[in-house]
Amino acid sequence: MLDVRRLRIIQHLAMYGTVAATAEALHLTAPAVSQHLAVLEREAGVPVVEKRGRTLRLTAAGELLVAHAEVVLGDLAAAESDLAALRGGGHGVVRVAAFASAARRLFPPIWPSMTDSAEGRAPTLHLTEQEPEEALESLRRRETDLAVVHGYTVLPRDFPPGCDHSRLMDDPVLLALHPDHATRLGLAAGEAADLSRLADAPWLTPSPDTSCYEMVQRTCGAAGFVPRISARSSDFSVLTALAAAGAGVALLPRLTLPETTAPLSLHPLAHPVTRTLFITTRPGTTHRPAIRHVTALLHQAAATP
Repeated sequence: MLDVRRLRIIQHLAMYGTVAATAEALHLTAPAVSQHLAVLEREAGVPVVEKRGRTLRLTAAGELLVAHAEVVLGDLAAAESDLAALRGGGHGVVRVAAFASAARRLFPPIWPSMTDSAEGRAPTLHLTEQEPEEALESLRRRETDLAVVHGYTVLPRDFPPGCDHSRLMDDPVLLALHPDHATRLGLAAGEAADLSRLADAPWLTPSPDTSCYEMVQRTCGAAGFVPRISARSSDFSVLTALAAAGAGVALLPRLTLPETTAPLSLHPLAHPVTRTLFITTRPGTTHRPAIRHVTALLHQAAATP
């Protein structure tokens, strides 16, 4: 019979890549990790790792075991968390990672609902702001229970193998520019914009290390030009303020806009681009009561204009 402890070791080996890093993460010695892997091979009846130079690589059987280990360990973690919550009289802790605009728009409305004064059964929420790539890595390393991430129609999101993900909402990308600039282009309020007419405009974009920057590059490329960038910032409020000052034009997902958008002229795109928000969880944890509770609240917040 397979031993759960050794399943955890091979799962960590797949995550960290080396015996030394796996040993450090699990507070074991490297020889102990190697011994457990040898026993796991005997239990499995087939090799689960093989040497490639000075490193170990998973065999097909090893990769199969890791896939099952994700589910088994996820179920065990959920059981431990829920039992701990029952012993403590609460309803567990849910660690959430979300990118900035989702954290700003979706979590303040649900925070009051996380307190059930009648029975004390609402889970405790721990929120960390992280970009999607960082949030998914945090989820993979079991540092987060639920990640809110996004993908664009021009830049689909890749999810870690085995993770559960579901659509939360669609967030249209809008062109933002100064009203005087819109007037010069003959753009009426709310009229769809043809980006090819803005090929010579100065552009305001996110930082190059973000997927939002790549979205701008691909969207402008589809319109037939490479944007001439005059300012970069990972803070969309900076881009919004610069666009309102007439410094250039920007592509902004609707959720990133401030409460007051004056003086800005906002336009959908003639060839629409959408940012889709997803809720992502580890295998076996989606149906945990605490995670279901937070997921339901997020869907309610997303459905509220």
